[in-house]
Amino acid sequence: MVTITSLAKDERTARVALAATLEPDDSVTGTLVAAVGAAEAVRLAAGTGAFPKKVDAVEGELWRKKVAPRLDVRTITRALSETDRLGLRIIVPGESDWPSGLNDLGDRTPTALWVRGADSFLTTPLHDRVVTITGARAATGYGEHVAVELASDLARTERIVVAGGAYGIDRAAHSAALAAGGQTIAVLTGGLDRLYPAGNHELLERIGDVGLLVSEMAPGAAPTKWRFLARNRILGAISGATVIVEAGYRSGSLNVAARAAQIGRPVGAIPGPVTSAASSGTHRLLREGIASLITDASDVNTLTRPTAAANGRGVEPDAGVGRSARRPGRSL
Repeated sequence: MVTITSLAKDERTARVALAATLEPDDSVTGTLVAAVGAAEAVRLAAGTGAFPKKVDAVEGELWRKKVAPRLDVRTITRALSETDRLGLRIIVPGESDWPSGLNDLGDRTPTALWVRGADSFLTTPLHDRVVTITGARAATGYGEHVAVELASDLARTERIVVAGGAYGIDRAAHSAALAAGGQTIAVLTGGLDRLYPAGNHELLERIGDVGLLVSEMAPGAAPTKWRFLARNRILGAISGATVIVEAGYRSGSLNVAARAAQIGRPVGAIPGPVTSAASSGTHRLLREGIASLITDASDVNTLTRPTAAANGRGVEPDAGVGRSARRPGRSL
């Protein structure tokens, strides 16, 4: 009989097992994997062994009680077979295609990623070419126009445009990058067999053919509110800078800016009409010193150039952001 510990006895399979069965962005899982490795984390979840000192014993037992029922052999083998059937690839930290910028997330680093398309994009040095562009789903004509202009200009200079595949600003950025003959990456919330939102299905299929689709969720996983929030840290870390084009005062894209600033990535924001509620979030980022003012692609180049670290490691912890950005939970 195959048990979870026998199935996940090597590090790679253990990472896939954790990613395929647990919710993302869990600090206890991340701490355990960093401290003792994924295979040992699976063994601890299965109910044997003491937790390392880095994990509080009570917190560890609560984690084990929550995780143990989810580590199901059938779920994991189904995820692996679906990955093969769909022509997807799985990459894990330490492999050549792993985007090293995600390691800056520390114990929030994804356990594994499912990818479809040209995964060689992921090894591009962050400071050199990769920029996240995101913003409101219910974008105005102004916001979409600016997103198209910005993404087009960046794509023409061989920048890779990253966005979340959503309606509004994300859709405009992806579409413009492709139309300009450039490259784009969509970081999705659910499994790569459940392209979401449905209205962007054709666009996302095209990105999967000529660009890159990325998700930390296994095939079959549905998008949820919590997974959207977890996904935001990947949007903020996978690139060398994040630009918020248009956002209301409580827009979810402000969380992307916060997660990016938290790990020292420079953040930019596009100003809008002072009378527009659709730009109140970007104005907030500018007012609080979290974001630098962006008006065109040359501003993005200025944003990334002074703070870029070598070898794709990202940016200096305090570069390009205000004091409040280093405590994003308080400001956003």
